[in-house]
Amino acid sequence: MRNLLVAITMLLVIGLCAVLSAEPWSKSLDLNFTMTQNSYSDSWTGGEAGSISWVSNANGVFQKQMSPKFNFKNTTKLSFGQTHIQDKDTKQWAKPVKSTDLIDIENLGKYTPGWLVDPYVSLRLETQFFDGSYSKIKRYFSPAKLTESAGLARTITKTPENEISTRLGFATRQIFTSIIVDTLDKKTETKSTNDGGIESVTDMKLTLSKTLGFTSKLSLYKALFYSKSKELKGTPQENYWKMVDVNWENQLSAAVAKYVTVSLYAQLLYDKEITKRGRFKETLALGLTYKMF
Repeated sequence: MRNLLVAITMLLVIGLCAVLSAEPWSKSLDLNFTMTQNSYSDSWTGGEAGSISWVSNANGVFQKQMSPKFNFKNTTKLSFGQTHIQDKDTKQWAKPVKSTDLIDIENLGKYTPGWLVDPYVSLRLETQFFDGSYSKIKRYFSPAKLTESAGLARTITKTPENEISTRLGFATRQIFTSIIVDTLDKKTETKSTNDGGIESVTDMKLTLSKTLGFTSKLSLYKALFYSKSKELKGTPQENYWKMVDVNWENQLSAAVAKYVTVSLYAQLLYDKEITKRGRFKETLALGLTYKMF
């Protein structure tokens, strides 16, 4: 947990140093809130139950040229949502269940001397506000994944409306997980693993029209070493950590009014250490969106 707090502090310090720079920001920050609700009277027949679902999102990109040869970029994604369900027989509302939970903060620094490719370093934190798998014990910021990487990056195209960039480098990861060791005393302990390997990240931002935008991020990771590899020898999971991890996010957004946006979000995940099958998430939402920048 101490290492996690140090990493969060580093992210904040790096961001603060960028803020103090005199150069102007290239920035965007979108705040989004969606909610669906349905209810039924006591005399309603058919077995339906009322429900309320809500999701709040904050997506920000802050970038500036700190000096003629150094570029800084911060990408922040925050998301949280819950679902409330009414018992169809008693009509009592159950405790809310978490439906969406994400904290994703990345700081990327690039050396920009004008070469064909730009050397880069990055620090990324991926976690959630809390682990709700056991409702009686809230485990905040668990699991948390820290990724440090360095390599070469290239901006394929960049205009005020569109940007496509890719980078390839070596990365190390630390994963911190809060484990419940005693449910009666509500005791937990933090366990960690680490690995290192090759990372590839491709980002795409396209403005398809005045009201239609598309963003995509494809992250690939191939581990070359793993701290728990010896413990897995002789088990069916012995080589699972060697498989390529995939995280592919896509979002299509359409502004139907000044503060109303329809968005379609799709995410494909693959990590054989978690499950042998790919995981897919799709969200179609109509909600209020406020662009601060």
